[in-house]
Amino acid sequence: MATDTLKSTPGARGGAAGGLRRLLLDNGALTALIVLVIAMSALSGDFLTADNLLNVGVQAAVTAILAFGVTFVIVSAGIDLSVGSVAALSATVLAWSATEAGIPVVLAVVLAVATGIVCGLVNGFLVSYGKLPPFIATLAMLSVARGLSLVISQGSPIAFPDSVSHLGDTLGGWLPVPVLVMVVMGLLTAFVLGRTYIGRSMYAIGGNEEAARLSGLRVKKQKLAIYAFSGLFAAAAGIVLASRLASAQPQAAQGYELDAIAAVVIGGASLAGGTGKASGTLIGALILAVLRNGLNLLSVSAFWQQVVIGVVIALAVLFDTVRRKAGATAPAAGASGGGKGKQALTYVIAAVVAVAVVGATSLLHNGSSAADRPKIGLSLSTLNNPFFVQIRDGAEEEAKKLGVDLTVTDAQNDASQQANQLQNFTSGSLSAVVVNPVDSDAAGPSVRGANQAGIPVIAVDRGVNEADTSALVASDNVEGGALGAKALAEKLGGKGTIVILQGQAGTSASRERGAGFAEGLKDYPGIKVVAKQPADFDRTKGLDVMTNLLQAHPDIDGVFAENDEMALGAIKALGSKAGTSVQVVGFDGTPDGLKAVRAGTLYASVAQQPSELGRIAVRNALRAVEGEKVEKMVKVPVKVVTKENVAGFEG
Repeated sequence: MATDTLKSTPGARGGAAGGLRRLLLDNGALTALIVLVIAMSALSGDFLTADNLLNVGVQAAVTAILAFGVTFVIVSAGIDLSVGSVAALSATVLAWSATEAGIPVVLAVVLAVATGIVCGLVNGFLVSYGKLPPFIATLAMLSVARGLSLVISQGSPIAFPDSVSHLGDTLGGWLPVPVLVMVVMGLLTAFVLGRTYIGRSMYAIGGNEEAARLSGLRVKKQKLAIYAFSGLFAAAAGIVLASRLASAQPQAAQGYELDAIAAVVIGGASLAGGTGKASGTLIGALILAVLRNGLNLLSVSAFWQQVVIGVVIALAVLFDTVRRKAGATAPAAGASGGGKGKQALTYVIAAVVAVAVVGATSLLHNGSSAADRPKIGLSLSTLNNPFFVQIRDGAEEEAKKLGVDLTVTDAQNDASQQANQLQNFTSGSLSAVVVNPVDSDAAGPSVRGANQAGIPVIAVDRGVNEADTSALVASDNVEGGALGAKALAEKLGGKGTIVILQGQAGTSASRERGAGFAEGLKDYPGIKVVAKQPADFDRTKGLDVMTNLLQAHPDIDGVFAENDEMALGAIKALGSKAGTSVQVVGFDGTPDGLKAVRAGTLYASVAQQPSELGRIAVRNALRAVEGEKVEKMVKVPVKVVTKENVAGFEG
């Protein structure tokens, strides 16, 4: 009952070819991992280094821990879409309890773990006793847990207790603690699946739930325990993730539930239930980590990375189908000693082959001459925003002019993904790093790693907290906020009601623009701010938030948005009111923003020069590499652009 019971066909047993075929079918995930390691080693000389391999382990840790918990659910023919949100909620509860509430750290950790377990129990109750499909029950928990995380944190990152943040450090200066936690959780998963009553019950329920019930298993209570395990592992993953970032991010681990499910499926588990094992899940998580790490080192676009990972997942499911049709068996928990011996021998042979091929590849890289051109890495918070696209374009233009090799990565507004990218830059052969942080606090630990490696770091547009940067190249956001306040107030004649659309919480750009606007507004006591809401620098969120605010404040006179994207969303929500009865001021001077200024729907934009930011950042990075003096703060002027002067403005 614990495994797929299909038998291998006689043809598959006969001869060396049949044996090889059987070996590949039974160990497809391991084979894929070996092939990936060999391929990445051949394509990038930076991949096969001790530091980078440890990076791969660290980057796999959170996904693997989440996936171990999801393995329990998938083996029992369920699904858990809430683990990413539960991880964020657990970390937020820990950080808030230990800092804001003043609860002792040990009790805060217990409370965070209990939060994960309670979320899992609620999922299990809804599935078992509420008769909800697992997909619906856990989808609801995904939303509830994420919402609670935002409510508790008020949308802003919370500093993590120092005593817990050590989980993101290393032992002896080289062994990452997240990797140790991953190994411990993996061993616990293997023990539960293979050596406990609840583990055998999972396989029985996944194989045939009705038969399991008729055989005397208390299926409903077992499912409660299964989902509680998933919540427990999600809490552990959230604590490890927050420790790496030195802060609890309420928006952390978005989409991680899909990575966790993918790791389990790639590792050989079936979504139909009844099969799956801890070692396969670990291999699946490592495959995803190797893919992302290697593609980063090869400067492959983050957009194409998503395509590649999607193809790998589809191929994994297809391979599972082929394996079943071919009659290959999935090794079971509790399999015979001989089976385990053969499996161990397979792993040993695989390791020997991989080491031999990779070693030969590394010799080829060592024998090749290194390029003389300086290499600089640029990690942008997102490329889904015209402002940052212009920063990239300016940086690439300057790099080409100066003869610099520039590697650009897109963090997709995920602080954890950016931390991984910065780690990859640090372990590679880069001369300098330019970073536009997703979150100023979360970028700190990774930038400190670059500091320890002696790699100069230039921050662009947003600063990095608790770390040393050679320079911060940014617009004067405080001055820009004050100019925005003056422009809007004077347009309204010094009186009226306005709303403010705030940027992404935790970023220096949002804080500084907001502070500058508030300071500038003090000169106009007739202007009243009736609402402030974050829209995360996103046009769609700006549209939604503005639509909601208009329900409560239909008679507002003005809007200040901390970037043009949110301003454009607000204009869409305002419709015919934009530029007539309601004046909107944005920030950045993006092409779409300036187009709206020309059309009269956007009254003004506090225009930056994003292309110039990118050019100056690369220029200063090269100066730092060459040992020249670099100013710690490089301010790029801002300018209020209205319909009267937009024709002569060049961003």
